[in-house]
Amino acid sequence: MSWVPESAGSLFDVHNLPYGVFSLGGSARRVGVAIGTSVLDLTAACGTQRSPHTALFDAGTLDPLLAAGPATWRAQRGEMTGWLTDPAAADRLARHLVPRADVDLHLPFSVADYVDFYASEQHATNLGRLLRPGQQPLPAAWRNLPIGYHGRAGTVVISGSSVPRPRGQRWVGEPGSRVALTATERLDVEVEVGFVVGTPSPRGSSVPLQDLTDHVFGVVLVNDWSARDVQAFEYVPLGPFLGKSFATSVSPWVVPLAALEHARVRPPVRQPRPLPYLDDTDAEPWGLDLQLELRVNGCVLSRPPFAGMYWTPAQLLAHLTVNGASLRSGDLLASGTVSGPAPGEWGSLMELSWGGTRPVRMPDGSELTFLRDGDDVVISGTFPGPGGGRLGLGEVRGTVLPATG
Repeated sequence: MSWVPESAGSLFDVHNLPYGVFSLGGSARRVGVAIGTSVLDLTAACGTQRSPHTALFDAGTLDPLLAAGPATWRAQRGEMTGWLTDPAAADRLARHLVPRADVDLHLPFSVADYVDFYASEQHATNLGRLLRPGQQPLPAAWRNLPIGYHGRAGTVVISGSSVPRPRGQRWVGEPGSRVALTATERLDVEVEVGFVVGTPSPRGSSVPLQDLTDHVFGVVLVNDWSARDVQAFEYVPLGPFLGKSFATSVSPWVVPLAALEHARVRPPVRQPRPLPYLDDTDAEPWGLDLQLELRVNGCVLSRPPFAGMYWTPAQLLAHLTVNGASLRSGDLLASGTVSGPAPGEWGSLMELSWGGTRPVRMPDGSELTFLRDGDDVVISGTFPGPGGGRLGLGEVRGTVLPATG
């Protein structure tokens, strides 16, 4: 139990303690940890407690903490948990609590490289049926390795950032008719989970499955916005480019992997059995029981379950580095769209409206196929904590603005 008011039973209780970066009224950015309805100012708290970790939070970014490595992550989290559960520390630290409702939240770390995977079998199958009717829905390599693409780190933005409707070349009218550079008419949401790398790896080496926790610090929610009509015109043979690169939104709170211990589950059985570097049959399980939710304009459209993802974060990391590609502190690995077997569990409008042919009926009577200007999109998520309760991943939000230029 923590002495912090309203922390017990909240999504951000003392068993969670996600990290973020905040400011108050235009002041300098500071590192904080969410607890209950408050943010503990770690820069100030470490000074008060004479912590050996004070310097990690002086820069107003999580970058130094990420680079410090797993031994420091464990030590700092243990120290912080001790403060927040020790009633004797309340008098000293209470003044460093700030109401979460009063703070401005910022991108918590510098994104180094961004990789987006395609790890949901259901999503990949749905997209294959939509885009390649009459053919095998899954690409030939899909069950052998985690397919992915390298995205644009410079357009990863914090939750709350608006998303202007992007432009690109696409078919105007029927495919095969006229091509024009124009605003997308098929702007989509993708419900995803991101994994934030802390410890780098040398170029020429690879990271085995069992070393996930040596390199990955924590988890964020991701919305990898997609312009489906631009993507459809450009993606053969090299894959996504302008249809994806305009914006990727992330949640402001980085939940440490250490907080997800009770969320770990055995992933689905893979057929065929993966090659040894991806084979986790006898390894510690890294499936994660995360329950996600997609809302548009306050209306719940789906609740995608992450537990059924075919490829785990440990496998994503192992495959990313098997060719000797190095990790950098601040790398972001996204899961790809999370979709379950039922329509109410699909994580994109491409699926929910079945390519625009089955509009989603909204509470106001309107029909939604793809996102409209002014639409407000929110992805949130929870996971199991100790004692059967649930803890929170926070939310990632974005509002669509009209195209510019």
